[in-house]
Amino acid sequence: MAQDMADKKALIAKFARDSKDTGSSEVQVALLSHRIANLTEHLRANPKDHSSRLGLLKLVGQRRGLLKYLKRTQYERYAKLIQELGIKDR
Repeated sequence: MAQDMADKKALIAKFARDSKDTGSSEVQVALLSHRIANLTEHLRANPKDHSSRLGLLKLVGQRRGLLKYLKRTQYERYAKLIQELGIKDR
């Protein structure tokens, strides 16, 4: 649990716009991407865990919506974010 909090704080520090920013779209997308990566690894080890698979799909949908919003409103930040996170753009 402590490692997760350290990872979360590091992600927030990396993608935040300023020192008090914890909820911007960039930070939310980075945190969701981290959770998606962790769930993907879990599902590779546990392929029959269908409830986690549904949670993964829900997280992917949330991230997609945030990325769509960011692309529509602030394209420069969107392009920088997907390049840093290694997310494909359609």
